[in-house]
Amino acid sequence: MVILGIDPGTTRIGFGVIKKSKNNLECIDYGLLSVSVSKDMLHKTVFEEVKKLAGKYKINAAAVEKLFFFKNQKTIISVSEIRGVIMAALTISGVPIYEFTPLQVKQAVSSYGRAGKDQVELMVRLILSLKAQIKPDDAADGLAIAICCANNIVY
Repeated sequence: MVILGIDPGTTRIGFGVIKKSKNNLECIDYGLLSVSVSKDMLHKTVFEEVKKLAGKYKINAAAVEKLFFFKNQKTIISVSEIRGVIMAALTISGVPIYEFTPLQVKQAVSSYGRAGKDQVELMVRLILSLKAQIKPDDAADGLAIAICCANNIVY
């Protein structure tokens, strides 16, 4: 089973693709979606990039982080819009979507719902047997979301 995890943001959308075989998790790819475009092209570009990921890796399931608590009230609407675009692209691609809160994701990888970014990144590396540090944080979060999905769904 191939799982896509997405950490939505306004300018940086982190993603992680993992493969689950029985009890083994393997990192396939991670990074940021290429969305450095003008604001009027943002939604179309995000939609196309997510569809490309779904097709390229033949995704069986996708997980998108829920907006549970947001520190910056000015960006909550734009991040919500991006989430909607991401979910529409996955739906049109025929990919089942699962949603997890940041607390659920942190608990899934570190057993502590208040883990910091460094702790999450380290645990993701340990779980996926990656030697190099995962950069940027958004990509590590995408992988963590995919791991959370792998541990919480039956396929």
